[in-house]
Amino acid sequence: MKLGIVGLPNVGKSTLFNAITNAGAQSANYAFCTIEPNVGVVDVPDYRLDKLAEMYEPEKVTPASIEFVDIAGLVKGASKGEGLGNKFLSHIRQVDAIIHVVRCFENDDIIHVEGSIDPVRDIETINLELLLSDMEILERRLDKSQKALKGDKSLAKEVDFLIKLKAAFEDGINARAVECDEDEKAILDTVELLSSKPVIYACNMSEEDFKNNIQTNERYNAVKALAEKEGAQVLPICAELEAEISSLTKDEKEMFLSDIGVEKGGLDLLIQRSYDLLGLMSFLTAGKPEVRAWTIKKGTKAPQAAGKIHSDIERGFIRAEVVSFDDLMELGSMQAAKEKGKIRSEGKEYVMQDGDIVLFRFNV
Repeated sequence: MKLGIVGLPNVGKSTLFNAITNAGAQSANYAFCTIEPNVGVVDVPDYRLDKLAEMYEPEKVTPASIEFVDIAGLVKGASKGEGLGNKFLSHIRQVDAIIHVVRCFENDDIIHVEGSIDPVRDIETINLELLLSDMEILERRLDKSQKALKGDKSLAKEVDFLIKLKAAFEDGINARAVECDEDEKAILDTVELLSSKPVIYACNMSEEDFKNNIQTNERYNAVKALAEKEGAQVLPICAELEAEISSLTKDEKEMFLSDIGVEKGGLDLLIQRSYDLLGLMSFLTAGKPEVRAWTIKKGTKAPQAAGKIHSDIERGFIRAEVVSFDDLMELGSMQAAKEKGKIRSEGKEYVMQDGDIVLFRFNV
């Protein structure tokens, strides 16, 4: 999974990226400090791996991972090439989902390209640039489909939908906010549109507001209202705070967050929301050599999940021996789970569940 971190210049993108990845991306108080995108791969926190590691004492523990891409600040006119806009838009095309950082904090020492703090205006500025870029792509596709319709009447539904999509764009509505039936969704998936990508708006707050005033913060609530209209998600975050705790050990981090009354760090929440946004989950494999988490789409069947481990296992799939993580923890061992009948033998039609611990049987 690849997540692109975007936003206007000086909203805290690179600070957040550094906190998330400890990658040391350049961060400065002027626009276009980041030109080429910085990339960092981050382990997905999963307490289940810790529990399985205690049980199996494996040689290796391998969590799932996410790739974060720090994309340079976009500005007005990006769709026409302003501020190296075309280059930055091409970087957004390559990610699965967008983390859109918006500034919700005051700081006279950090300039804002618009001269004032207004996260909804900033969101609309970037959304407009994505829409303008999408409109060019959509018009080319519509023109091509209309010409092909003359010889292939089966394209009528596609043309009708593309016209509907164009009208929505002209009204300033993002592709992800356009209501679609299943056929229209399938057509939308064939058009590479920036505004159809899932979005999490990360509201970058001051430490004071993040600790004490999230629900009463007017800027956060304004972003929340906008997100509800367009089917996006919102996450309050404090990039400076995340930067402070990024170098702490797991135990130190938990103690620090507990002291300030915060249950989970921003990174954990960001990854959790990203998984939900993209319809992802994890199944687990466990043994003495390795305890490992594997990321799959919700709804994946057992043979395709096996293919995540190796194509030969999918090709020669016989069955999956499955126990839920909760059942294993409750009973204390695989042997006890087997005696209680909690290890199930599942076939090719079994739909994997989050937290399944699996041993695949196969023959090639």
